[in-house]
Formats: sequence, structure tokens, C-alpha cells
Amino acid sequence: MFKKNRHGIQIKTAEQLDKMRAAGLVVGRTLDLLKRVVEPGMTPLDLDVIAEKAIRDEGAVPSFKGYQGFPATICASVNDEVVHGIPTNARKLREGDIISIDCGAILDGWHGDSAVTVPVGEVDPQLTELMRVTEEAMWRGIAALTAGRRLSDIGHEIEKYVRSQGRFGIPPEYGGHGIGTEMHMEPWIANHGRPGRGPTLEEGMCLAIEPMVNLGTERTRVLADDWTVVTIDGKHSAHFEHSVAVTHNGPWVLTALDGGAERLAQLHN
Repeated sequence: MFKKNRHGIQIKTAEQLDKMRAAGLVVGRTLDLLKRVVEPGMTPLDLDVIAEKAIRDEGAVPSFKGYQGFPATICASVNDEVVHGIPTNARKLREGDIISIDCGAILDGWHGDSAVTVPVGEVDPQLTELMRVTEEAMWRGIAALTAGRRLSDIGHEIEKYVRSQGRFGIPPEYGGHGIGTEMHMEPWIANHGRPGRGPTLEEGMCLAIEPMVNLGTERTRVLADDWTVVTIDGKHSAHFEHSVAVTHNGPWVLTALDGGAERLAQLHN
């Protein structure tokens, strides 16, 4: 029922891509809502409650809740937390913080997965730049998702852009992944490396592209909760992600409300 190529990568039909798009839009709309409501005084758990209601109101199910024991609908990673932060009421967001919100949903058996990093009120200019660089690096990676290119071209484009912008750390052990009937599928996608390696990209592949970029060192550690990843030096980190399909017309950003049209057009001009 679900076709895979010789590398074990799931290949979707046009009808299955439409279902992936529907799941992606649930995630995109949920993140759009969360971006609008983030403000000082909220807790990460407040955002989690809003996210779960938004997903379930659309007839979907949170991907993350219960996944390998994860207790929440979103990952909420604040400041020096890189990824996989567990949303709690233990602290309130403060003016000047940044928060990465990673969100997934399952609709009709198909997954969508996306992440944004959001400023809490006014933030330091270097954090604004960190977020800009990370998001732009994601789009440079997404633009590489054209049939006939190689898998490692994605990470190469991400790394090339980040390195061109200054001294930032790219945690090597974290990256993107295939997505479809499961949230995490083959292949794993590095955010760094040489181009021209790995499987050839084919129409019908769906990949989650997600650079994480640190202000300081690339080195990280996992906290005692066995989930939250933080930077070793305590400096801030940003994270952006979209689920993307390879089509005959180029990349189709399943979790972007406009399908990625505006940002991809900018890159091609």
C-alpha cells in the first residue's frame, strides 16, 4: 500500500500528498496561532494547552503526545534549550526570551511536523539575527528539494548559508527526517556536510527540514528529564522546521500556509 524506494524511503502518490498537505495545514495553522499569542507572562504549558485544542478541533491528533513517552503536544524550548523541551508551568516567559515551538499532528493517518522560534516581546538584536539566519538556512535547504539532486545537498546548503553569516554552532547529532505514515522515517538528514552524496531525491518523497543553530558552540547535552537538549555554553539556540514534498514543480512546503510559494520565489529571483 505504501511504496518505498530501494533506500527504504516512502514515496507518496498524488492522493497521498494531498493528505499530507491536509495534515501539514493543521500544523501550520496551529503554529500561526501560537506565534500570535506568545507574550510575557505565559508559560510553555499555556501554549501546549492552546496547541492541543487547536489540533483536536480540526479532527487531528497531536503527533508528539505519548511518542516514546513524551508528555505533551508541543516541544517548547526556551533560550539555551535547543530542542525537545517539555512544556510546564515551572517558569513564565519573560520579555527578551526566545522560544522554539515544535508541533506535529496526525490527520487520516498522515503526519505533519513543523517548528518556529518566536521572540517574546522585544529581544536582543543578536537573537533576532540568530532567528533570521536559522530560518533562512531552512529555506536554503528546502530549495534543494528538487528531483534529481542528492540528499546531502540539503545539509550542504544549510551549512553553507550558516557559515557565511558568522560564527554559529550547528549541533551535528540533530537533523531532519523523512515523514509520512510515521513522524520519523528514513532518511535522516544532516544539517551539514558535502554535497552530491546519498540517495537521489525523487518525486513523492516527503522530508522534514529542520536546522538548529546555536549562538555559541555546537556542543549540547541532554538534561535529567531525558528529553531537553541544551547548549553546553548556555548560549541561545534557534530552530525552524517545515515538512516538504518533492514534486515535479519543485518543493511543496506542506506545513507552510502558502505552500512555500513566497519564500521560494524570493530565493529564485
